[in-house]
Amino acid sequence: MENRFLGLIEKSVKVHWDLPAFTDMEGSTLLYKDVARRMEELHILFRCAEIQPGDKIAILGRTSSNWALSFFGTLTYGAVAVPILHEFKADNIHLILNHSESKVLFVSASNWAQLDEKEFPQIRLIIQLDDFSLIKSDKPAVKEAINQLPQLFEQKYPSFTPESIHYYEENPEDLCLLNYTSGTTSSSKGVMLPYRSLWSNTQFAADNLPFIHAGDNIVCILPMAHMYGLAFEVLNSVNKGCHVHFLTRTPSPKIIAEAFATIRPALILAVPLIIEKIIKNKVFPELEKPLIKLLLKVPYIDQKVREKIAQKLEASFGGNFSEIVIGGAAINKEVETFLKSIDFRYTVGYGMTECGPLVSYEQWDTFKQGSVGRVVDRMEIRIDSNDPENEVGEILVRGMNVMLGYYKNPEATKAVMLPDGWLRTGDLGTLDKDGFLYIRGRSKSMILSSNGQNIYPEEIEDRLNNMLYVAESLIISQGGKLVALIYPDWEQVDKAGIQHSEIEELMQQNIDQLNTEMPAYSKVSCFKLYQEEFEKTPKRSIKRFLYQ
Repeated sequence: MENRFLGLIEKSVKVHWDLPAFTDMEGSTLLYKDVARRMEELHILFRCAEIQPGDKIAILGRTSSNWALSFFGTLTYGAVAVPILHEFKADNIHLILNHSESKVLFVSASNWAQLDEKEFPQIRLIIQLDDFSLIKSDKPAVKEAINQLPQLFEQKYPSFTPESIHYYEENPEDLCLLNYTSGTTSSSKGVMLPYRSLWSNTQFAADNLPFIHAGDNIVCILPMAHMYGLAFEVLNSVNKGCHVHFLTRTPSPKIIAEAFATIRPALILAVPLIIEKIIKNKVFPELEKPLIKLLLKVPYIDQKVREKIAQKLEASFGGNFSEIVIGGAAINKEVETFLKSIDFRYTVGYGMTECGPLVSYEQWDTFKQGSVGRVVDRMEIRIDSNDPENEVGEILVRGMNVMLGYYKNPEATKAVMLPDGWLRTGDLGTLDKDGFLYIRGRSKSMILSSNGQNIYPEEIEDRLNNMLYVAESLIISQGGKLVALIYPDWEQVDKAGIQHSEIEELMQQNIDQLNTEMPAYSKVSCFKLYQEEFEKTPKRSIKRFLYQ
């Protein structure tokens, strides 16, 4: 039981039975025994709907207690969870539901309003995430059961105690989570994560974050549809018996600050954007004041000033955290240098969905600035170069965290998974003599936004290239914003009798239209026109590296 992921969850529920488990911000609190009961009620519905272990169950909506209940209810039943980011557009969601062959859909009211039910006829059971009310079922038994769940539960468990709990007995190699790295079919890859990956990630956190204890508060800021937030804000917290507080609204700086001040979390997981905004907006302006600049040049006094700044910064995160783990994207070098200078309790980790997600981490007090930590338990790292310490090469990883492959995509799987078990990350790095990993760039074209979202430029380019008077385009990242480089179809422009001076306005209309079709994190902020077509390889692929 100890080496099974569901064994960890089962043990935690039993041990922490009367402790608080989940709270939606400004909502009610569920104890671990309430979570156990709600999961059993979901299992009753799954049985009535004739859902089998191994069937896919999609979850679509903002992070919330009910999202977590749906997820744990799915896994403890033996079904496969398919988390879908609530920001995806309707056509992307339809594609994922069909590609994953999901049979059940938990969906928020706001997402449901955007979907077309006719586009996913194979879904047999649809439940509203907000209140677990029934939207659709092809089994009359489900309609009867959903209105009688308390009675059916009491019949099954006249006395509901920790001893009543027995979750699905999984095989470590079985698929338990299908996480889509993208929202469209052209490059839509469903990462197949087995139970062993979730167990290994959760066990690592249990063994290496010893400062987290049962009853501690954790704020869930990151989307549960992403592995980083799911694994370390939620799976680790539940395993430890922590009290998870879900931010059910868009996590604006103001909302996050209020949550930290009220909840005072014991551990903070963050993407660089959150940290950078706080420091650039609150701290750096203070450092520019003439008196502070002067004091920072005076020996001894400078140390006192830095301590004062550190105290104020700690207070803005609730003042009770053991460390802040930054991941999901590269942190700004200037910000990191500042954090190190005030001895702030931060560390930077590295991972990818394909590793569920963790590859490297190091506790804040032994962490080396500029690195992303050292390889985690049950994993290996290799740099594909002749001199891994000095010569940059692709980062290869192998071990228990690694995925089974991409769902129904053997070509994509073969492209990244080598026969001897090594996974090509597409990232470039070096490894120092102490085993610290340094990311030196990306070999993939994927752009990692400042808030940790994966952006696939080809998807945006595909849409833009289909727009009026666009011959070809490139999406690049500049200063944390997406910029469209466009080579207009000048021949068509001339044929239409359009003045070249008017093309700017037409392209702005294209960008405005494009942005209505893209998730918030994939919106293009500006564009630049090119007079000549982009340089190509013999295969007619654009030489991207020339334009980065």
